[in-house]
Amino acid sequence: MAAGDSRWVLWGSELSPFALKVEVLLRHAGLPHRWLPRDGSFAEGLRFARRLRRVVAGRLPLTWPPMTELDEFPQVPFVFGPGGENLYDSSAIGVWLDGLPSDVAPLLPADDPALELALRLVDEALDEVGLYLVHHNRWVLAARDNDAGARLAQELRPLLGPAAALLGHVFPARQVRRLPYLFSVADPDAPAQADLPARLRPPARAGFPATHDLLDQAFAELLACVEPVLASRPFLFGERFSLADASLYGQLGMNRSDPSAWSRIRGDAPATAAWIERLAHGDFSGHHTDAVPQLDAALDPLLRWTCRTFVPLMQQNHVAWQRHRDAGETRFNEAAFDAGRALYDGSLLGRPFRSVAKTFQVRVWRELRAGWEALPAEARARLEARLPDGHGLDRAGEVS
Repeated sequence: MAAGDSRWVLWGSELSPFALKVEVLLRHAGLPHRWLPRDGSFAEGLRFARRLRRVVAGRLPLTWPPMTELDEFPQVPFVFGPGGENLYDSSAIGVWLDGLPSDVAPLLPADDPALELALRLVDEALDEVGLYLVHHNRWVLAARDNDAGARLAQELRPLLGPAAALLGHVFPARQVRRLPYLFSVADPDAPAQADLPARLRPPARAGFPATHDLLDQAFAELLACVEPVLASRPFLFGERFSLADASLYGQLGMNRSDPSAWSRIRGDAPATAAWIERLAHGDFSGHHTDAVPQLDAALDPLLRWTCRTFVPLMQQNHVAWQRHRDAGETRFNEAAFDAGRALYDGSLLGRPFRSVAKTFQVRVWRELRAGWEALPAEARARLEARLPDGHGLDRAGEVS
């Protein structure tokens, strides 16, 4: 950072739902910040790119969170602080911000374990399942009218100069190729977008069930769950902004710049769309620091959706990871997917899918399971009253 610059740096792109999530977290915390490389000079971009490489290589200390063998660094976002802080992982950044001396209401209520676990459950469900839905929306639903490549080139121009235009051209094709890794697999017998250039045509994958209908169904159900809540109160859990709100905003806010996807959100969930617009402009209307978050019946549909999509996905991923690990597999996540390794077959919402075992999902699921097991009896009963029968939080997903 420039000498005397007390602003925080959000290293990332507005194309990323996790970067949007971190942006709204920084705004809520009242921390002055700027985006890099978009808002900086070439020299600043280069300096922070080097800082990022040193953090990833372990030559600079990571402030938060601690890395485990199950984690891997993302491309974005990272947060760099004026005091040398180096942070990554959007949910972990939210937890870290909660620990700062501040008059801002916490994102996770540490004095209510049932409510805290419910918030974490929704947050992680939106991060994991929501990511698949909004990427599908951008590169399938909005395949013909999104301008993500051009926007990325504009953001990277201060750092890459004329080369940014080339990256902006190849980026859409790269993201389309990644769709099956992100759960979106076309039906080879129903090429609905044959008019697109081949490099932008959502791909099928040999041996993989088509999942477009599954993702469309899951997204429609998600909108149906959050719309009545946000039509009746300012935030998901009442009158206090939470980590779950940041996650919902980050994921759905990603599609705000994808015309066809945004049109669907505005049409199916107008109150939700208006809520996204408010947060995009830094408007936290209705937020009250002293308000008590609500764990009430209004959230039952969202928690039910979470237990029908996220929970079984985490259980099946955990089983697959155990099985492959016990068989000697050492490669997981996207590298394994590209090599055709560590794959597994599963089912969500009564529909089949094929995916790859993801170690970071194992870590997420283990943390939630540990939170469930640690709940006092009264808190567990209170949360269970809001969860559907057979919710699955009491079952890790062990190999029998």
